[in-house]
Amino acid sequence: MKEFKFYLITDTHYYKHSLSKYNEYYDDFMHYEQKCFAETQAINEAVFTWLEEADEADTVFIAGDLSFNGEKESHLAFIEHLKRLQEKGKKVYVITADHDFKDNADGCFGFDDNGWIHPEATPRDELFDLYNDFGFGDAIAVDRQHLSYVAQLTDGVRLLALNNDGNADGGRYFEDSHIAWIKEQTKKARDDGQMMIAMNHYPLIPGQPIFHIVGGTYQKDGGEVTKMLADEGVHLCFTGHMHNQAINCITTESGNKFYDVCTGSIIADPAVIRLVDIIDDETVDIKSYEIPDFDYDTNGKPCKQYLADLFDNMIVNVLYDMAYDTERMMNKFHLKSNLKPVLKTVGKILQKTTVGGLGRMLFVKVDPSIKKEKVKDVAAELVRMIFEGNQYFKEGTPKGDAILAIFNRLKPVLKKINAKTFDGQPADIIDLLKNTAGNYDIDDWNATLKLK
Repeated sequence: MKEFKFYLITDTHYYKHSLSKYNEYYDDFMHYEQKCFAETQAINEAVFTWLEEADEADTVFIAGDLSFNGEKESHLAFIEHLKRLQEKGKKVYVITADHDFKDNADGCFGFDDNGWIHPEATPRDELFDLYNDFGFGDAIAVDRQHLSYVAQLTDGVRLLALNNDGNADGGRYFEDSHIAWIKEQTKKARDDGQMMIAMNHYPLIPGQPIFHIVGGTYQKDGGEVTKMLADEGVHLCFTGHMHNQAINCITTESGNKFYDVCTGSIIADPAVIRLVDIIDDETVDIKSYEIPDFDYDTNGKPCKQYLADLFDNMIVNVLYDMAYDTERMMNKFHLKSNLKPVLKTVGKILQKTTVGGLGRMLFVKVDPSIKKEKVKDVAAELVRMIFEGNQYFKEGTPKGDAILAIFNRLKPVLKKINAKTFDGQPADIIDLLKNTAGNYDIDDWNATLKLK
């Protein structure tokens, strides 16, 4: 096989700026929002200009959620960027996901002087034709019903591009007929002596350990699909959806490895472009780059700081409202009403308490260097790290030791949660928390993967 390189981005969430006004209704929407909205057109323009000029690869993968929420005009404007990539000599392969279609305009949104508005929607059955020139049109195999295809990337390497909207209902599952088609394509790849890699919007392996117990963060039947793909000879999949940066690996009972490379959205911290180098059928090298600065008023902040501050602001708002606007926070996250007293109490503690103060409450030793930091600020940093990857709250660091000691002190309470994975399996919540606060495994940004 030939060595093959490509760039990868995901969750572009393109929104045509002129579709909306950015007023108090917009500000209210952004109160709990991780990803950018008003800035998405500017960010996409900067990223696509970078890709047009990038010369280490002539192929670009985009792993789903192309538009913000299925707005027709957003899709049409986004496609112009894809066409310009092609004019610069780049081959473009995309998949779509549930942010790319809506049955009617109610699902699409923006704001005017009177509140919410609803631009024209894009029905799912229009996506195949809209994106025909970016994967489907020159595919060697197509499953139109499931918006999936196989592309011959180079001599010896094929792409299995998967969409798992279910039966057009956004259910995020693979139908039996879809699985049968996938197995047919993997067998053909083996028979033809081809290495096959996959691209699927939803992570097949949870991006972070704690996501095992959070519904909707990964493919519900991901364990079965992962095992099937690995045992069928597909050892590498590129995913998005969670806007987090992660590389994870499992080994099946048959001894086959499977890597899930999840990449952060370009319109939210950590905002990443990956360069993937398939050296041979056993070795893949991955490098990650922060997106370039973009043409938008960032209050003088560089791109990275602007997006990180937006992320932190979301967490700080959640923690503040937990204490002082509890019902708003509960309504946003669909929490049960009987939790209100507990949330309000915990929220007020988090607002006022330092790390040292929390340590004294729980009889936990805290390093002097972090005693004066507010718990809410450390919490925001920890949550942001979960999305940025390479979490550094590890054993042997002041914050890592403090957090692990607090987790262990709370073990009797945490054990009563009786945590289960999204697939219904028992989960060791202490172990999940430890390995979420600190990354003890594969580097989430730059890594050389051994597939066999």
